[in-house]
Amino acid sequence: MKKIPDPERQLAYLAYVNRENDFRHHAYAEEMKQYRLMQAGDPEAVEESRRMMRRNLTVALSADPLRNVGYLFVANITITTRFAIEGGMDAETAYNASDMYIRKMDVCRSVDEVMELHREMFAWFTGKLAGLKKETVYSRPVLRCMSYIDQHLHTVMRVADLADAVSLSPAYLSTVFKRETGVSVSEYIMRRRIDTACNMLRYSEYSASQISEILAFSSQSHFIRCFRARTGVTPFEYRQRHYDENIEAARRVSGGRSF
Repeated sequence: MKKIPDPERQLAYLAYVNRENDFRHHAYAEEMKQYRLMQAGDPEAVEESRRMMRRNLTVALSADPLRNVGYLFVANITITTRFAIEGGMDAETAYNASDMYIRKMDVCRSVDEVMELHREMFAWFTGKLAGLKKETVYSRPVLRCMSYIDQHLHTVMRVADLADAVSLSPAYLSTVFKRETGVSVSEYIMRRRIDTACNMLRYSEYSASQISEILAFSSQSHFIRCFRARTGVTPFEYRQRHYDENIEAARRVSGGRSF
């Protein structure tokens, strides 16, 4: 296979063309919203994903429209599968579903067929995650608290802020939350921040310094200490470990297929 000649120069030219055409890729938080909604079993995930997929059609990964939407489908379902597993879905079930939908996509003969299959796929994963959430029953205040935390991971959160959001006293919220989830509010917030950091290290190019700032850690060193305590490795080691895994996954789901 031929190497890309002077990739840095070509990347600089592509950046110039995108600026001239007023095009930008989605911000990480914007791109990840659909997967977070899906992971939560929220029906709004399906429409959000359809909207993002339509917008992504403007990205020319291939001159052939059908091949282009096929690439987007594979990229989308690869991330969807990972989020589904992290959301509690059995890994083998998630991977088998991914393979099944990619095989169905491989025989689609129009962009519209792929788009409809994409909607069906995202609805299936969302429905499965919704069913898993129902198996673990939380009270309405705790569910609202969890939702608030997921929407404000980029800000500094105190128990008092969460209590105000769900109209409970800080002490009572702390008691109910610990009783139902088995962890304190602060521990849950840290888990969600580290889980989000893991996704950012896997699926974005943000540096550890940028991630620590985005997720409202007090400093990069604090972020690295917390990350290592929860995962056993540094952010750099985590990214290196999953780089090869992602490459292999991409080969597995797209190898030998013509879109």
